[in-house]
Amino acid sequence: MYEAFYALAQPPFSLTPDPRFLFFSHQHREAFDHILYAVHRGEGFVQITGEVGTGKTTLCRAVLANLPESCRTALIFNPMVTGLQLLRAILKELGHEVRGSDRSRLLDRLNQFLLEQARQGHQVVLFIDEAQDLGEQLLEEIRLLSNLETDDRKLLLIVLLGQPELKIKLASHQLRQLAQRITLRYHLRGLRRGETKSYIQHRLAVAGANGRPTFSPLALWAIHAASKGIPRVVNTICDKTLLAGYVEGTDHLRLRHVKRALTALRGPA
Repeated sequence: MYEAFYALAQPPFSLTPDPRFLFFSHQHREAFDHILYAVHRGEGFVQITGEVGTGKTTLCRAVLANLPESCRTALIFNPMVTGLQLLRAILKELGHEVRGSDRSRLLDRLNQFLLEQARQGHQVVLFIDEAQDLGEQLLEEIRLLSNLETDDRKLLLIVLLGQPELKIKLASHQLRQLAQRITLRYHLRGLRRGETKSYIQHRLAVAGANGRPTFSPLALWAIHAASKGIPRVVNTICDKTLLAGYVEGTDHLRLRHVKRALTALRGPA
């Protein structure tokens, strides 16, 4: 709605997990490098956690876009399934036409695929987003998938991405065997105040901004304070702030525009 007014090529604060908009704060860069390092090593589990909206899914998409061509990947983003459904979904993601519901045959088919990829020098990586929704039984089945191996290497690297509840779940006594196999852990937090400013400028630049719109220091302070540095919340506030500036006909956004945005988001008292 306001893109033409600000001379933007596209909406800068969309909530879709577009990896082009990923802002590499210090912690996002570390998490990104952690995952790539684990892929290079090709062993164990990786656990990435963070509050809702901290950029886990966008980070995942960025990793997928930067993996070497030798990697084969499967992304599961709706883990509220049965063990059989998960196995079928993994095979489908890896390019197999899945028929039948015999778990042992499907597991053998996956194992044969992984062995063939290993012979060709390929690494297979399974990403499971929203992993906090996985039940204990399904997490145990995922652990068993990590048993697929040769004498000298694991055949499947598994990356679990989820909200903080995932950390709590994996700390339970019942899942201690899985927890022991996690070789890398990283927790994403909200952006710092200076990072929030850089994040906003980064997204505007990716969207085609050429020096406008601009935010006053007080506007940036208010956005950070209200969002606690959570990128998704920053996006929502900035989107409404740009709309407030558009309605007023200004491309310099001040504290009053942020206040209008927050009022619109909170709704009537």
